[in-house]
Amino acid sequence: MRAGGRKTFRGARSAMTTSLTRGTAGAAPSDFLKERGGFLLLLLAALAPIPLFWFGATNLAYEWSKPEYSHGPLIPVLSAFMFLREMSQVPPVQHEIRDRRTGLWIIGAAFVIAAFGNMVRIPDLVFYSMIIWVAGMVLVCFGFRRGIFFWPAVLHLVFMLPIPNFIYWPITVFLQGVSSEVGVYFVRLAGIPVYLDGHIIDLGEFKLLVAEACSGLRYLFPIMSFSYIFCVLYKGPWWIKATLLLSAVPIAVFMNSFRIGVIGVLVNSYGIEHAEGFLHYFEGWVIFASCIGLLFGMVLVMQLFTGDRRSISDALDLEFTEVVPQLKRSLAVPATRALGVAAALGLAVSAAVYAAPSSQSVEVDRRDFAVFPRQLDGWAGQFDILDPGVERVLGADDYLSAYYVNRDYEAPVDLFVAWYEKQTEGSGIHSPEVCLPAGGWEMFNIEEHQVTPAADTGVAPFEVNRAIIQKGSEQRQLVWYWFDQAGDVYTNDFAAKAGSMYNTVTRGRTDGALVRLMTPIVGTDVAGAEARLQSMLNSAMTRLPEFLPN
Repeated sequence: MRAGGRKTFRGARSAMTTSLTRGTAGAAPSDFLKERGGFLLLLLAALAPIPLFWFGATNLAYEWSKPEYSHGPLIPVLSAFMFLREMSQVPPVQHEIRDRRTGLWIIGAAFVIAAFGNMVRIPDLVFYSMIIWVAGMVLVCFGFRRGIFFWPAVLHLVFMLPIPNFIYWPITVFLQGVSSEVGVYFVRLAGIPVYLDGHIIDLGEFKLLVAEACSGLRYLFPIMSFSYIFCVLYKGPWWIKATLLLSAVPIAVFMNSFRIGVIGVLVNSYGIEHAEGFLHYFEGWVIFASCIGLLFGMVLVMQLFTGDRRSISDALDLEFTEVVPQLKRSLAVPATRALGVAAALGLAVSAAVYAAPSSQSVEVDRRDFAVFPRQLDGWAGQFDILDPGVERVLGADDYLSAYYVNRDYEAPVDLFVAWYEKQTEGSGIHSPEVCLPAGGWEMFNIEEHQVTPAADTGVAPFEVNRAIIQKGSEQRQLVWYWFDQAGDVYTNDFAAKAGSMYNTVTRGRTDGALVRLMTPIVGTDVAGAEARLQSMLNSAMTRLPEFLPN
């Protein structure tokens, strides 16, 4: 990012244009290979890793079909424009470039990460390895000292990638909570009585669910990308650029909350149709345009403080005349040894991936939760079916949601188990630390706690997460939960993810589960709640291994 003017290299371009006219009709084949050998080698190096990256690319195309990432296909186009724009400031060199080796190491690292991602069937690893590979290719073509100049264009590619699920869900739930709270504030400003229960806005006659699609991520990612490009192209002080970057997220969150508040007011006044269909999406586009307008407005205000009277168009470096000449220049790359090594590496790794036997997950011999016992040593269970929207977000292949009561205890115990056949390719367990707050519960006193099942269960003592959750001033519950990875118990969801990858590679097991026990705290009797959970654990563990096999 530079605030100064642009320097072009017209003489160098003229020389390059002259060189591009060689190898025309009448030239010998050797002359053609000499002039075009570098381009052909670059093309081979670009096409060779396709089998390695194919798994990630197909999953990336699927992610781009989601509203949150629908901007994805535009990002490579914008990055290419930024790259060609920067090329006009990097002159061709007449001497031999000797610092290409760093690019080869980076390409090698990208191939290792991509191969591991294919092995454990985690597309996120392949996604990010593709960008690392692009960075390595740039350094191979230009050398390290000149290639590092293009980092803004390469870094911008990050905006086309989906966030990994273990990051996506906490961010989504957090933004849902913020958007709900601020949205309700705007509804109350309009003088409308409203009550917020978790992510549900209760207007009396109507109830609005602030779903994950309303968290604001669909605005956040494009606006962050726009802000980033604006900062790269902006010819002005660094502090204005930094302020613009830091402001993109709060502006997007605030405007999304304002949109939710406006929808609440319209629904209360004119009916539920204002929260659905065309009007819903139209209001979203209006808010997105408003976010862009606010960013422009911030720049103009900050420029006034510096005495800068330029318009936005004058302050941006939007010189399109350099794009086509630089595109032609980029095709006239020299045929270097490093580029040949990059192509050979791509061919070798792709051949290895193609020749390697496809990873087959082991078929797990387990029973469906539909036949889980309703009677367990004095506990009588009643099974529930989750709401279709909740089922979709949960993404489990099989689940158990049951309430068990026992005459010896004054409160029931909620037993919930979600089982996933594959925790790869986008699927995965959602921690209660993410899901429970979405229902309006606050979590307190989360700690690891050792439980000891009864001797007749044959299950050794293990660690669980113990937490107290509260909704309002009176509702409190005690929760035990843990992650089961093919018989291995984890209390940390990141460790559980690592355990899943280990089991995938060593055992072919991709399955895993979340187990949660929950019971109300009657008055202040936490010890009584603890005793109920222990009793239910003893009863459940006599049968649960049939449904969650080791």
